[in-house]
Amino acid sequence: MTKAPAGRAERDADMFRKARAEDIARISEIYGDILSEEEAGRASIGWVRGVYPTRRTAEDGVRSGHMFVEEDGGRIVAAAKLNQLQEPAYALARWRWDAPADQVMVLHTLVVSPEAGGAGYGTRFVDFYEQYALAHGCRYLRMDTNEKNVRARALYKRLGYAEAGVVPTVFNGIRDVRLVCLEKKV
Repeated sequence: MTKAPAGRAERDADMFRKARAEDIARISEIYGDILSEEEAGRASIGWVRGVYPTRRTAEDGVRSGHMFVEEDGGRIVAAAKLNQLQEPAYALARWRWDAPADQVMVLHTLVVSPEAGGAGYGTRFVDFYEQYALAHGCRYLRMDTNEKNVRARALYKRLGYAEAGVVPTVFNGIRDVRLVCLEKKV
C-alpha cells in the first residue's frame, strides 16, 4: 500500500493500492451508483448501464494489474486504471507535446463513490496518478472524459490539465461520444 502523496489536503486513512479480485464487487458497485446518479439526472457522465462501465471493466482492470483503488478507513472510495495504453481516439487530438509513447501514462475511468463525493478523493487520486507516472519514468500525462462531464473537466482544469481537443468517437461501445482529451507534463 502507498500512503497518499504529501502536499494536497489529505487524511491519514487514505491509502492507494493495486486492486485485487475481492475488490471487483465494490468497484462495480461504485460504477452502478454513478450510473444511478446519471439516470436520476443528478450527474452527467455520459455512461450507459450495461454498456460501460460494467463489472467486466473492473474484472479486466484487476486481471491486467492496471486497476488501483483508494481506501479510506479500509473502505474503497475511488478507483481507476493507470497504464500506458492510449485510446485509439487520442490519435485525433491536438496534443501540445509530441511525447514518446513509452513516456506517457494514462488515467482511465476514474470513479469516486457518490456517497464520498466532494471530500477530495478525486483530487488525491489524480495526485497519486501523477506520482505513480513519475515513478515509472512518465512525464507526460493523458486522460479523457466525456464532453458532458463538466464536473470532471472542471476538476482536471483546476489540477493543471489542458484540453487537447474534443474528438467524436464510439467509446467503449457508447455511440456519439465527444471525448475530451486532456494532458499535463510533470
